[in-house]
Amino acid sequence: MTIEPITRPEPLAALAVRLATAPRIALDTEFVRERTYAAELALVQIASPDEIALIDPLAGVPKEALSALLGQAAQIKVLHSGRQDIEVLLPLTGTPLAPLLDTQIAAALCGYAPQIGYGELVGRELGQSLEKGQARTDWTRRPLSAAQLAYAADDVRWLLPLAERLEAKLDALGRSAWLFEDLQRLVDPALYRLDPLDAWQRFKGIETLPVAEQVRLRALAAWRETRAQRRNLPRGWVLADEVARTLARQPPTSAAQLSALDVLPASTVEKLGSELIECLAQAAAAPMTGLQQRESTRPSDAERQHQQRLTQHVRDLATELGIAAEVLATQKDLRRIVAGETTDAVFRGWRRTVVGERLSAG
Repeated sequence: MTIEPITRPEPLAALAVRLATAPRIALDTEFVRERTYAAELALVQIASPDEIALIDPLAGVPKEALSALLGQAAQIKVLHSGRQDIEVLLPLTGTPLAPLLDTQIAAALCGYAPQIGYGELVGRELGQSLEKGQARTDWTRRPLSAAQLAYAADDVRWLLPLAERLEAKLDALGRSAWLFEDLQRLVDPALYRLDPLDAWQRFKGIETLPVAEQVRLRALAAWRETRAQRRNLPRGWVLADEVARTLARQPPTSAAQLSALDVLPASTVEKLGSELIECLAQAAAAPMTGLQQRESTRPSDAERQHQQRLTQHVRDLATELGIAAEVLATQKDLRRIVAGETTDAVFRGWRRTVVGERLSAG
């Protein structure tokens, strides 16, 4: 049977009353972000043990009522790979959803691949098969089809029993406290702050670039982020990653030099060229701080051997625990340890006892 979306205040208020006493609800969202900087929330799916509800925020349901429904402080929200959902809902909720349970995080602590998808996990834990055909649909188009509505409902249909299965496994393994700690990181407001000065960290491999090039790329990333936020445009529409890398590598000092690079249309050079050139000029005078200068040089033989030893320690321990090695420590974590840093990712909470102290001795 097709579940019709809630589009009016009265059904939403009635749903809130029915859900008020539920100790936990399953939650998912559908959104579109291809044409904007901020994701556009298109559908909210909620399930309790008794019902599934689909809420259409594009139909004009009161945002305050939806925010109140999602923000009950004592009610656990169960999601799968929930970071994006939490981020998309932030304009409504104001702060990250809490308390919550993320079944992808729970599954990783049970021994599944850290990025396991919801459909695969439901199949392996509950023996249920889910349709995949609507994953890339345009959720902003109305009316939503019966296939879209069925797909959206399935995204929350199995979340509550799935969470119960994974929690039971973690309890049997003595890892319930591990899950609680990892979930606390997911509700940290700092995780969702969009500071343009941090935008350069989105570029992969930036630590391998010469420091002066890093400085220029950091400045271009901040300029792009600010402009994208202000105009609500995707970052790549403002300045593509490869164009930013080219400008950082071969910084032009005039419109003629910028045109000669042949990486931007003439109209863009005319419109934004002076801003880009000024951005690069200011970067040249900026202090070279806060960058990954150590990693801009090749590691020594001793450092490589040290990291190899740490990697083997982590692999051995992961095999012993029956979980993926990256759940314990990533290669980036290990590089930092080799450099003498104490990264919180490994030296905090349960990981400090389970793996951090062993790595310090290794």
